[in-house]
Amino acid sequence: MRKLRENVVGVTDTVIAGVDGIPIIADAAESIDPANVSALAAADLGIARQAVEVIGQGTLSQTVVFSSGGYMAVYAVGRLALMVVLGDKGLNVGRLLYESRPVIERIGSILTS
Repeated sequence: MRKLRENVVGVTDTVIAGVDGIPIIADAAESIDPANVSALAAADLGIARQAVEVIGQGTLSQTVVFSSGGYMAVYAVGRLALMVVLGDKGLNVGRLLYESRPVIERIGSILTS
């Protein structure tokens, strides 16, 4: 998670959680409540997974919420966990998409071992 913050301009906070919305670990500012972020991200991921199943276009990998103040990206880490990345308005979304793949794979291997 630290690698994302170091390599991607605009990343402000990261949270790993179970798909049930329970936080596992967070690298977040004190103003960010990992429990709230995890619960919202789990709901976001669940709805997106249902949408992908209904439209029949494969397996969900991520969602990105764009807002006037920044971004929230939610990544599926297998079927049991998720990673949330929060970013400010300067977030380089393309770089985040590129840099997040190996991080998600590493987290997935740690959680399944």
